[in-house]
Amino acid sequence: MSKAITDIPGIGSSSAGILAQNGYRTVQEIAETTAEKLGAVPGFGTIRATRVIKLANELLTAPVTDTLAPAKTRARPERAAPRSVQPAVAVGTEKQESEKPKKDKPKKEKSKKDRKKDNKKDKSKKAKKKNRKKDRKKGKKK
Repeated sequence: MSKAITDIPGIGSSSAGILAQNGYRTVQEIAETTAEKLGAVPGFGTIRATRVIKLANELLTAPVTDTLAPAKTRARPERAAPRSVQPAVAVGTEKQESEKPKKDKPKKEKSKKDRKKDNKKDKSKKAKKKNRKKDRKKGKKK
């Protein structure tokens, strides 16, 4: 019984179609080729080609059993180890390590226009303060 190209792990229907267009129609043809030749096929680099050739050889040398083959599964990439969980810290109680001290930026000189605005604000504050003092004095005289 001959094996289908899609029996090779990692080769689905679209990859099988690309391989067929480039002259690879059987598992035997894939097993006998070199990684450089298979790597020239679009979608196959030398690393993937080497892995597919190895899997094709394993598929050809595997003993034939009468039972149903296990369901085809995709190879999953390895996952990074889970990060350790930091204990919760109440907001504002401790400074976190990731916080960097803020550097004081040199202040830019204000333009003439901005300085005039600041002076007007200062004058209005002084005027309000004087008015409050006057109001207090008037209240005492009555």
